[in-house]
Amino acid sequence: MPMSEKEHVHNRIAVLRAERGVSRRELAAALGVHYQTVGYLERGEYSPSLHLALRIAAFFEVPVEVVFALEPFPRLGA
Repeated sequence: MPMSEKEHVHNRIAVLRAERGVSRRELAAALGVHYQTVGYLERGEYSPSLHLALRIAAFFEVPVEVVFALEPFPRLGA
């Protein structure tokens, strides 16, 4: 079931993975989820539980609000 825009959670998972050279499979293995789940999260097709969101932030060693937001993140660069 698609989420309404009100429920949509924006994320920077793909950006953080790219910066650190981590594959979807590597991130999924570290989190104990299926690699397709990482794809769903990145595309905004699935919002993580609070527990999973905190584990993702911990994996990247950043505060959770660096990874997830209710509003779209500003584009980096011009």
